[in-house]
Amino acid sequence: MKPPFDLSVYLVTDPGLVGLRGVVGTVEAAVAGGATMVQLRDPHAKTRALVDVARAILAVTRPAGVPFIVNDRVDVALAAGADGVHVGQSDMRVADARALAGPDMILGLSITAETDLDGDLAGVDYLGVGPVYATGTKPDATPPMAVGGLAAIAARTRLPIVAIGGLHAGNAADVVAAGADGVAVVSAICAAPDPEAAARELRGIVAAARAARA
Repeated sequence: MKPPFDLSVYLVTDPGLVGLRGVVGTVEAAVAGGATMVQLRDPHAKTRALVDVARAILAVTRPAGVPFIVNDRVDVALAAGADGVHVGQSDMRVADARALAGPDMILGLSITAETDLDGDLAGVDYLGVGPVYATGTKPDATPPMAVGGLAAIAARTRLPIVAIGGLHAGNAADVVAAGADGVAVVSAICAAPDPEAAARELRGIVAAARAARA
C-alpha cells in the first residue's frame, strides 16, 4: 500500500552542505524538528554507497512515519526499500519509473515550466515545481520561474505541489500562498547551524500559511 505523505517540509539532502553532522545526522535532526518528507539526492555517489546511505536514512525516517524518497535512482530506491522515487524532466520517463517502482511507491516529478504539464503525468503522485528563486545548490537548474510561474502551474493541476529553489524561512509563506502545499529545501536545513530548529521554524511557517490560504 502506498504510504500517505505530507509535503509541508520536504528535506532534500546535499552531502556537501551537511558538514561534520553527515547526511544521516542531518536527517535525524530535521525529522526531530518536523520535516515531513526526506529525499536522498547525491548524483555523484557510487551505487553501493548510495544504497548504504539510503538504508541508514530509512532507519531514521521509517520509525518516525516520514516518507523517504530517492532522487532519480529507482534501482537504489528498490534495493533500500524506500517509500518512493523522484524523477526530473531529463531522468527516466514517468511511465518507466512507475512500471519499475510498482503501484505502492510514491512517485514525484519535477516541473520546471508550465509546458511540462503537457507531458505524461499518469502515475505521478506529486509535483516538485521550481526553481522558484535562484539557487546555488543545483548548478544545472533552469532559470527561476518566480512566484507567478508557480501560481500559474498550481492553477492548472490538482496534483499536490512542493515548491523548490531558493526557499527558506523568509519566503516559504509566499510560495504556499501561491498554491504550493509545502517547501522543498536543501541549504535552509542542510547548511543551518541547527537543522532541527530550522525544520521546526519552516514547519510552523508552512502550517500558518496553509491555514491562512484555507
